[in-house]
Amino acid sequence: MVHACVNTLQQGGKILLCGNGGSAADAQHLAAEFVVRFRENRRALAALALTTDTSALTACGNDFSFDEIFSRQVEALGKQEDVLIAISTSGNSPNVVQAVRAAKEMSIPVIGITGKKESSMTSMCDICLRVPSEVTARIQEVYMLVGHILCGLVEDEAIRDE
Repeated sequence: MVHACVNTLQQGGKILLCGNGGSAADAQHLAAEFVVRFRENRRALAALALTTDTSALTACGNDFSFDEIFSRQVEALGKQEDVLIAISTSGNSPNVVQAVRAAKEMSIPVIGITGKKESSMTSMCDICLRVPSEVTARIQEVYMLVGHILCGLVEDEAIRDE
């Protein structure tokens, strides 16, 4: 996961993140950690939560479907140098799965973070971290732990590159 994110940033790409509900909040939180800072003052790291543009989300939900709210943004904003971090407790959220599918069609590497059960995302992601729990709260707690570890290690690499 760290290598994929560092490689993306070194190639001039960005980290795209998406998820629903609590996972949307986690995506936004992690994007902010990359862009602003985690532990150290350093250059901004390119990251974007696909959960934050309410106009794009509601227009897509209205004009197409809620299932396409993230995939449309991946199509519009994504490039091969990017990486997508897709967060879904079940691993079956239709809009997150569609974002993964869109990223794969564009040759964008995908990191998935899901719960214990086999899911649509399990085989679609290049890297899939399956939290060994079926309890939503425990899975979401691990998202933040893993996300903070990821931010710290990516930040360490970014500081070394400066």
